[in-house]
Amino acid sequence: MTDNIAAGPHTDGYLGDPAVRAEWDHRYADRQQLWSGRPNGALVAEVAGLTPGRVLDIGCGEGADAVWLARGGWDVTALEVSGVALERAAGHARDAGVAIHWVHATLTEAALPPASFDLVSAQYPALLRTPDAAAERALLAAVAPGGVLLLVHHAGMDTQHADDGGFDPADYVWPSMVADLLDDDWEIEVDEQRPRVAPDGGAGAHHTDDLVLRVRRLR
Repeated sequence: MTDNIAAGPHTDGYLGDPAVRAEWDHRYADRQQLWSGRPNGALVAEVAGLTPGRVLDIGCGEGADAVWLARGGWDVTALEVSGVALERAAGHARDAGVAIHWVHATLTEAALPPASFDLVSAQYPALLRTPDAAAERALLAAVAPGGVLLLVHHAGMDTQHADDGGFDPADYVWPSMVADLLDDDWEIEVDEQRPRVAPDGGAGAHHTDDLVLRVRRLR
């Protein structure tokens, strides 16, 4: 399930729905580079005041956030469904000379150690909704006491109608759904819409505003 940077990720040990892996492998294989290669602006802004510790990067893609966090002193576990993306991410980490623990799985199948990450970062994640809110609960369950969950998404997408390409926002998890699950064990530090600080280039560059949810686990 996990590995270090020397050997690279075990992309044949995938844990999750094969159809989800195939969909994302196809998206990544269709381009030599899908994303900008730079860390997400909201992550950079929100992590600035945090003391580095253990971080879980959910949907790490080609590894820009994971590499940036590792360079900043974080102990990084990076999770991704696409083996194509993980291979690229591992290459970027090798080039940067940083060690990252790779997990090739969906969030709900990853069997991550509970309550063990000082920061859980989910930047524009494509997390599928289920009747039992499994993805939302998995996000919260990974955060250690005193730790932070940072969930960032594209503003306005959650209210759109299904498009001709088959994308239906009702199928996915949005920050408000995670906020609805919070109890007295959590403190909301940021819950707002703000202009997006977008890296130049890469897919998704046309989005102009972010929804930013930052919550801290008190106990």
